[in-house]
Amino acid sequence: MPDLLEIRDLRVGFQAEGGRVAAVNGISYSVRGGEILGVVGESGSGKSVHALSIMRLIPAPAGRIESGEIRFEERDLLSLDEDAMRAIRGKDIAMIFQDPISSLNPVYTIGFQVIETLRLHLGMSRIGAAERAAELLTLVGIPDAKERLRNYPHQLSGGMRQRVMIAMAIASNPKLIIADEPTTALDVTIQAQIVELIKRLQKELKLTVIWISHDLGIIAGLAQTVNVMYAGYIVERGPVREIYKTPCHPYTVGLLGSVPRLDEMGHGKLVSIPGRPPDMMRLASGCPFAPRCTYVEDRCFAQMPPVALAGNDAHTVRCWNWESVALGEHPHG
Repeated sequence: MPDLLEIRDLRVGFQAEGGRVAAVNGISYSVRGGEILGVVGESGSGKSVHALSIMRLIPAPAGRIESGEIRFEERDLLSLDEDAMRAIRGKDIAMIFQDPISSLNPVYTIGFQVIETLRLHLGMSRIGAAERAAELLTLVGIPDAKERLRNYPHQLSGGMRQRVMIAMAIASNPKLIIADEPTTALDVTIQAQIVELIKRLQKELKLTVIWISHDLGIIAGLAQTVNVMYAGYIVERGPVREIYKTPCHPYTVGLLGSVPRLDEMGHGKLVSIPGRPPDMMRLASGCPFAPRCTYVEDRCFAQMPPVALAGNDAHTVRCWNWESVALGEHPHG
C-alpha cells in the first residue's frame, strides 16, 4: 500500500530556563497504509514529542516545531491553519494517550463523551450516536455496553477506561491511530488484552497504527516495522524480525539485552546500558550515544554517523561501527 504518512527532517525544540532542549533532531520516516509501526526508546528520546508534533499538539510558546514536513495523504500538516488541522485531528488521525483517567472528563458519563465524539466528527443524531456508542463499547470488549454508557470514568477499572479511549479513537473511522504508551499504567494481563484488542481491530478495520513504547517485548508481537529512537534521533529502523535477529546499533543491542526471554530462563543474563541518558540541552556534535557505547572510537565524538543501509533497503542504522555490532565483534578486542 502507498505511504499514508511521511515525515521529513522533523525538528522540535523547547525553551527552558537553562536554554533550548533539542527534543527531536531531524527524523525522517514513512508509514504505509495498514501498517503497525513501533517506536521504542527510553524516556526523553523524543517518542512522544514527535507523536504530538504529528497531531500539532506541541505546547506553545515553550515548544516549537522548528522545521521539516509531516505529510499525511500528501498534505503537509505543518502548513495547515488551525481550523483545517482541527478537522483532521480526532477524525482522520486519532490519539490514545498513556493515562485514560486524565484523558476522560471525570464529570461526564462515558456515554456522553463517546456520543459527543460521534456527533462532532460524524454529525450523527443523538439517538443514532447513542446506538453507535454502545456498538463501539461492545467492539472493544466492554460487556453490558448500554449499561456502561451511564458510568463515570472513576467507576471503571484502568483496563476498561483504556478500552473506552480506544472506542473513542476508532469512533470516527480514522485512517491513522497514534497510541502513546497506552498500556504502561496497566498490569501485565490487561496489557496483553489491550495489545490483542489493537491487533484485532487493526485487521478488522484496516487501521494504520503508530504504537509508542519503551517495551520491546510488546513491539515484537505487535508491529511490522520499528523505529529505535535515542536523543531525538532515529538510530535504527527496519522490519521487526530483522532488527530483533540482527540489531546493528549498540543502543538497540542494549535494549534487547534488557528484555527477559522465556527461552533463556535461568540461563540468559539481563544487561543494563551503562551511563546516563544524554543532556538534551547540551548535545555534542557527534553521536549522542558515544559516552555510553562500548564500540566508541574518536570519530564517534566528532561527527554524527550518516544513515547507512544495513542488509536491505528497509533496514537503516546510524552507527560508524554497525557492521561489527551486527556480527557481535568487538572493535576493542
